[in-house]
Amino acid sequence: MSAPTLPAAPAVAAPPRLARLCVFCGAHAGRDPAHADAARALGAHLGATGRALVFGGGRVGLMGVVADATLAAGGHAIGVIPEALLAREVGHTGLTALHVVATMHERKATMAALADGFAMLPGGLGTLEELFEVWTWHHLALHAKPIGVLNVGGYFDPLLAFLDRAVAEGFVRAEQRATLVVDVDPVSLVSRLEAVAPR
Repeated sequence: MSAPTLPAAPAVAAPPRLARLCVFCGAHAGRDPAHADAARALGAHLGATGRALVFGGGRVGLMGVVADATLAAGGHAIGVIPEALLAREVGHTGLTALHVVATMHERKATMAALADGFAMLPGGLGTLEELFEVWTWHHLALHAKPIGVLNVGGYFDPLLAFLDRAVAEGFVRAEQRATLVVDVDPVSLVSRLEAVAPR
C-alpha cells in the first residue's frame, strides 16, 4: 500500500528587505497639492505592500498625510517625536506606536535604528537636515541602508543641481552622489530602494 500524498505546504512570501521605511517630510503640506498627493500615494503603497512607516510622529502636514494613508491601507505607522515638539507638531495619537524621546538627536537616532531605508519628501530645514545626517552616516560606513528622494514637481531640482556642482568642484565624490536614489514616483522609488537594500 503506497503512502498517502500530503498536500504541499502553502507558499509563504518572504518579508520585504525594505520592511520599514523612514520618511522625512514637512510638518506643513506646502502650497502645491501634488506634494500631499505624493505623500498619500507613498503611504498607501507602504501599507498595501506590508511595509511599515517610520516618521517624525506628527499628525500635521505631509507627516500626517503619509501616516494616515499608511494606516488606512492596513499598514503600521511608527512615530518618533521629542517631548518639546509633541504639542507644537501635534503628535499623532492614532499610530501603531509613538515613541516620545528627550531630544532631536535621540529622535533621529531612534528613527534610523528602526528603519531599513530612508526617503525624503518635500519639507523644510528639518527635513533637509535629517536627510544629510543619515547620508553622512552612510558614507562614514555607520550604516548601509538605502537613501532616496521623492522629487515631486521638481521641488528638489535646485538641491540636486547643487550636489552636482559640489561633485564638479571636488567637494563630493561622484560615487557618494550616486548613492542618493532620486525618483518622481513613490512606487518606483520604493522598488529602487528595495533593490539596493542590504540582504
